[in-house]
Amino acid sequence: MAPDSVAATSDVSVLLGHRVAGFGIIADYWAITKPDVNFLIAITTAAAFSLASPPALAQFPWLPLLHTLIGTVLVASGAAALNEWMEYPFDARMRRTARRAIAAGRIDPHRALIFGLVLALAGTAYLLLAAGIMASLLAFGTLVAYLVFYTPLKRLTPLCTLVGAVPGAAPPLIGWAAARGHLDGQAWVLFSIVFLWQLPHFMSIAWMYRDDYERAGYVVLPTSRTRARFVILQTLLPLVALLPVSLLQVRAVEPRAFYSGCALILGCGFLYVGLRFACVRSGIAARRLLMASIIYLPALFALMICFG
Repeated sequence: MAPDSVAATSDVSVLLGHRVAGFGIIADYWAITKPDVNFLIAITTAAAFSLASPPALAQFPWLPLLHTLIGTVLVASGAAALNEWMEYPFDARMRRTARRAIAAGRIDPHRALIFGLVLALAGTAYLLLAAGIMASLLAFGTLVAYLVFYTPLKRLTPLCTLVGAVPGAAPPLIGWAAARGHLDGQAWVLFSIVFLWQLPHFMSIAWMYRDDYERAGYVVLPTSRTRARFVILQTLLPLVALLPVSLLQVRAVEPRAFYSGCALILGCGFLYVGLRFACVRSGIAARRLLMASIIYLPALFALMICFG
């Protein structure tokens, strides 16, 4: 091969290497925003906005919904990045999280901090301008509660799950406030559903990765003989409470039998999977509970929008 050809091949290899590295950095920054979590946040926010808006498609405010989703996801992405920045020394001790970009050293912690702050503040400002002051304040309050209260409490007490479920259930309030400019009893029904849903959802995760959490010093489960009772209560009590709460229809003037029947079937199925997990407390049962929780919430909100 001629020297010029070798040089050209070398230049192409370097260029491709830079491009691959660039895509890798973009993927890492994307990953620290936790897009899978943001997907569920977007679903609950959009569902609440839809339920608070006119049901007729011709009158539906599509552009305000888009603005609300953009602002909410920006704040949630910033919160996720800041959470990973706060916890990266502990993430490095866990098998599940050791390869995360900040913990593994692929993203500088200082840059991650700036990235998270920019996203969170930009999202808060965007909501203020596009969705109103109440939606913006709710998003900012959720951010503060998640980072200032829930995140540190994970290393102090198993009750952190109850505290964390409050900001975790706030997206429906943001969506409702963006659509109506205020909160009412119907909005708090949606908040209650997501609050209760989170407890068995997180218990499945906490059980599957309990050794990892202990290795990193997280106290998400008791370490004493009360662990089994704690897991059972935090799984079954919310699932039982979800049954009547999910039957409180948000938009219907009169009860609708089809929605109630479907919601009851969904809730009983979710409760059955939770009962199985509470009885055997195995990794397989925990994984099934996690999958059931991921199916349950979007399905219930879809039923509310279509038939509730």
